Amino acid sequence: MAETIFTKIIRKEIPAQIVYETDSILAFKDINPKAPYHILIIPKIEIPDLRSIDGVIHSELLGKLIDAANKVAEILGVKEKGYRIVINCGEEGGQEVYHLHLHLLAGKKLGWNPA
Repeated sequence: MAETIFTKIIRKEIPAQIVYETDSILAFKDINPKAPYHILIIPKIEIPDLRSIDGVIHSELLGKLIDAANKVAEILGVKEKGYRIVINCGEEGGQEVYHLHLHLLAGKKLGWNPA
């Protein structure tokens, strides 16, 4: 897999506004936010996209990503009001960076327009 900008952020070669970090997960503010809160939550290992997930091998990591989303929502103060998690997969799914990542969107009432 080719190195992505997220790999450089993980290695702290590119600055990011980090809001949460563990040994296996990093969450930081999106530089092009689509909501008042737009946080990217990524694994620190390189997995290109959802199609590359093996449920047996990656099940613990997937749980950690969801747990991180809940912790980030709590840090932001939006856990009780609600938030949206989006995972884009592939070109037609809107994926731009080929390193698995969750988008946490919150801070306003979100409509539905996936187009």
